[in-house]
Amino acid sequence: MEFVHPPTNFEIGKTTHNATAIMSTVVAGHPNSDSTSTTVMETVNGSHQFTIKGYSLAKGMGPGRYIQSDVFSIAGYDWAIYFYPDGKNPEDNSAYVSLFIALASDSSDIRALFELTLVDQSGKGRHKVHSHFDRTLEGGPYTLKCKGSMWGYKRFLRRTALEASDYLKDDSLVINCTVGVVRARLEGPKQFGIVLPSSDMGQGLKDLLDSEVGCDIAFQVGDETYKAHKLILAARSPVFRAQFYGPIGNNNVERIVIEDIEPSIFKAMLSFIYTDVLPDVHEITGSASASLITNMIQHLLAAADLYDLGRLKVLCEVFLCEKLNVDNVATTLALAEQHQLSELKAFCLKFVTSPGNLRAVMKSEGFKHLSQSCPSMLSELLSTVAAGDKILTSEQASKKRSLCSSVLAYDTNAARQLRRRT
Repeated sequence: MEFVHPPTNFEIGKTTHNATAIMSTVVAGHPNSDSTSTTVMETVNGSHQFTIKGYSLAKGMGPGRYIQSDVFSIAGYDWAIYFYPDGKNPEDNSAYVSLFIALASDSSDIRALFELTLVDQSGKGRHKVHSHFDRTLEGGPYTLKCKGSMWGYKRFLRRTALEASDYLKDDSLVINCTVGVVRARLEGPKQFGIVLPSSDMGQGLKDLLDSEVGCDIAFQVGDETYKAHKLILAARSPVFRAQFYGPIGNNNVERIVIEDIEPSIFKAMLSFIYTDVLPDVHEITGSASASLITNMIQHLLAAADLYDLGRLKVLCEVFLCEKLNVDNVATTLALAEQHQLSELKAFCLKFVTSPGNLRAVMKSEGFKHLSQSCPSMLSELLSTVAAGDKILTSEQASKKRSLCSSVLAYDTNAARQLRRRT
């Protein structure tokens, strides 16, 4: 993959970091027409920070071999950063490090501006910056012709200079990349100054729930009773709709006993049904315990799946991904497997097999729960570990084989226990 697809030769206006030149045209038609339109050439900007830890272990990979960031999205397109510890060109004899930004979407002819920054970690602000945003480009923005097209520098910095600089701290590098995708936006005349208020529908419905005005159904959940409105529940949940208004439903029912959900979980689910936002779990639980809150969200996700509340499921998945750690990943993985949540499951597997995480996860109480409740997941975990990093030192490979053996032992023991139960 080479950087250089030449920039376009045609440019309207001058692109800058925030917005760009404005081109106005008079609409053709009647000689005395007062109609006008404005095209604004601008950039949609976004940034990504890429941290490389253990830089010294990457040396010696060889020219042309790279470390890649995770794929990130800016302006509707996917991008990735490529760092070459031994340079991109063999003829440079590993004297330079190379740094590139690449288009990772199946797209063509994307015009963009770029900025690559090697961060000065001393706090003095003496960053190594190559940028399009602070200068005029004679040929206009660069055009990336297809997926894999790159922009960057084969000789970004001499490796000896890098290793003697403040860019390298605790064997780590921090790289910032900014992408500005060029677009044309057509503006029409604005002839009013009315400010559109934000929606307060959710708050209004929540007030209705809290006041119990017009409620026609009561739920007995443990020692608690919660009142609600059948029509609102039916509008939000296909399960409630079938229960109240389906062919075998009962619209005259006034009280329902809920046995498989904790009161606080059911209350949180009702709050979401009326407001469409994830409830304040701190307020509901009355606790600041991170583990307790995570446990509640896990149960809330299970309830959302039971009542077919798709958006609530996604909100819970996002929360669990953000709060994932070695103590809760195993129980979250079991939950994802039981409720067929493929994206949450994939994220958990990626976390578990990250360097340094697997051994700690295997010592957690959640891992014991996983081995007992979802023994099949141990085989899948073993396959994921085995298909991990391709570049390993002999010591890393030995540690990896040891961990695989530990997972296999858990897998075999879980299978025996499962046969005893059956």
